[in-house]
Amino acid sequence: MMKGFLNRERFLGILEKKNIWDVLVIGGGATGLGIALDSASRGYKTLLLEQSDFSKGTSSRSTKLIHGGIRYLAQGNIKLVYEALQERGHLLKNAPHLVKKQRFVIPIFSWRMGFFYWVGLKFYEWLAGSLSFGKSQFLSRNEILKIFPEIRPNSLKGGILYYDGQFDDARLAINLAKTCVQQGGVVLNYFQVKNLIKEIGKISGVIAYDLETKKKYSIFSKTVINATGVFSDSISKMDESTWPILIKPSQGTHIVLKKSFFSSSNAIVIPKTTDGRILFSIPWYDHVLIGTTDTCLDKSDLDPKPLEKEIDFILHTFKQYFVYTPKKKDILSAFSGLRPLFVPRHFSSSAYTHTKDISRSHKLMISPSGLVTIIGGKWTTYRKMAEETVNKAIEIGKLNKVPSITKNLKIYGEDESRIQKLIEENPLWEKPLISKCPSYYCTEAEVIWMVRHEMARTIEDVLARRFRLLFLNAKKAIDIAPRVAALMAQELSRDKTWEKSQVSAFKELAMQYYYPV
Repeated sequence: MMKGFLNRERFLGILEKKNIWDVLVIGGGATGLGIALDSASRGYKTLLLEQSDFSKGTSSRSTKLIHGGIRYLAQGNIKLVYEALQERGHLLKNAPHLVKKQRFVIPIFSWRMGFFYWVGLKFYEWLAGSLSFGKSQFLSRNEILKIFPEIRPNSLKGGILYYDGQFDDARLAINLAKTCVQQGGVVLNYFQVKNLIKEIGKISGVIAYDLETKKKYSIFSKTVINATGVFSDSISKMDESTWPILIKPSQGTHIVLKKSFFSSSNAIVIPKTTDGRILFSIPWYDHVLIGTTDTCLDKSDLDPKPLEKEIDFILHTFKQYFVYTPKKKDILSAFSGLRPLFVPRHFSSSAYTHTKDISRSHKLMISPSGLVTIIGGKWTTYRKMAEETVNKAIEIGKLNKVPSITKNLKIYGEDESRIQKLIEENPLWEKPLISKCPSYYCTEAEVIWMVRHEMARTIEDVLARRFRLLFLNAKKAIDIAPRVAALMAQELSRDKTWEKSQVSAFKELAMQYYYPV
């Protein structure tokens, strides 16, 4: 077995033999995977458990941006912006196969607002320092109309071009898992923590279930880290039943359209929506991604659904700025993610009705029993959050101090040549899943690869997070689900009943992404 490949059976074998871990991470999203990688790369015996698939929740449903956050700069949160800009630079250097520079344009409709953004973006550029992605510049009205022929020219004065980063969130998550394994860590999906183990009032491990085999495990570790995002409070309550609710979930919804609605290779920023946010229209995998919203919710859901009012809001805002006005029937996919926003203990989470006002900074907490909980943050700063969390775990678990190396650690990304070897093994696997459609190109060999070496266990794992089709075109994802199920059944030794069950479950899920509904 080559190092860096994800193999569930091998990891279960290691779990059976290991008596005690140094660091046990609960949660396989951006934060948890980052922590596991940081820990494993320092040489600690590291185990990560995820109740579903890696990046199933928030971490696969972002706006696909690696950025400092110009909105946070306007709010005066300079520390967060500075930190994010530095981490943006490290990510480009360490994962150039997934992170790229992207040109963004802010259209200007008043000179006063133009001056405000010009000064702000120059400061943004200055904060990035030597890790800057490029110099911002002013564009004339004619230049803007040339770049964006679809934009409404009414009152347009010009625009400001600046540079930020774009990435594929779920693919980066899978690559983080592989890099963690390269460094000696163990990661398991579909492994649910049911309770915490305590000895003399201190946490010493977890009770967990393999959701595939239904086998129960008592797993011991010197430190346990709660990195479950919007579900952090549920793990904390296993530790202390009186633990206050500290997470306020905020839903962000996106829609995906054909490229014809927005043909530019540049992204555009709608600087101020009716709810005081920023709306992005971004080219993504030969499509247009538009988002996001900020909707206050009372509870968290593993599969959040776009609300009708959110879809209406995005379409209405887009219509105000662009000549071509998409309808609901034009939406190829609509998806939502939940932000795990931290609410201080002395506030009631129900007191916040406008989640856009809650800080996006992260919070690190230690319970009296030693549970380490990390809340909040964003994809761009996952590495820094992980470094801080492992530093604290070293202290709590009395581990030998080893410095973090992730600032300069290259992230795994060497699959293409190995997938080609699979095609040599079986030339029939070279067949694309969707014929005569380069926008959705994926071969059957890639599905085999995802099952063998990326721990894909369901159709959703393949079509949502490893091949991003569900997020690009829900209907086409439904169309090819039966073929994906057949390929997976062959690799996983599943029967026809499993195939039918998988196809049925995936279609039910995919209809939540599909418009018209």
